[in-house]
Amino acid sequence: MIGYAIKAAVSSGCFDKVIVSTDDAETAMLAQSLGALTPFVRPAALSDDHTPTVPVIAHAIEACEREGWLADEICCIYPGVPFLKPSDISLAWHLLHSSGAQYTFPVTSFDSPIQRALTRDAQGVTRPFYPEFSATRTQDLVEGYHDAGQFYWGRRTAWLKGQNIHLNGASIVIPSWRVVDIDTPDDWHRAELLHRALAVQSIQ
Repeated sequence: MIGYAIKAAVSSGCFDKVIVSTDDAETAMLAQSLGALTPFVRPAALSDDHTPTVPVIAHAIEACEREGWLADEICCIYPGVPFLKPSDISLAWHLLHSSGAQYTFPVTSFDSPIQRALTRDAQGVTRPFYPEFSATRTQDLVEGYHDAGQFYWGRRTAWLKGQNIHLNGASIVIPSWRVVDIDTPDDWHRAELLHRALAVQSIQ
């Protein structure tokens, strides 16, 4: 899985160095074999399932600066991104320059209007989150987007100051069929099905 991220980063032509932050020796060796650098070991305090993204990247920036590697713009690419395109990385990098935002990242639209979202209790009783929109035509509602969970470009100062990505960002839009945030076995299964479908399409 990490190979997709490394390949996309290298192919984008946006980076002087592609670095993998990990606390796992096997992952580090694999990353090196795929063309990435692993100049430091991520500390245990930043390696559990609850660690936010921004502190991990801030640590990576500081570790690289101790190596003498300085950068004003740093991109965090998640490892589970089999449908990431190098052109997306490049487009978001250009947006970082043109928008003046502290971060840029990809988003995709929700399949259904978020204003018509429902909540459901243990007995199956269903209620709208936003009752005021329950009778509004879906085509009259403002489209909503969610983070694609693929990568984040950010300015060095934003990462090191711990600024919130979503409160300080601009975004590019990618199609929903290229967004699979792999966190569960169901996500993995969906990614496999999509990968097969795209492989068949490319043959045709």
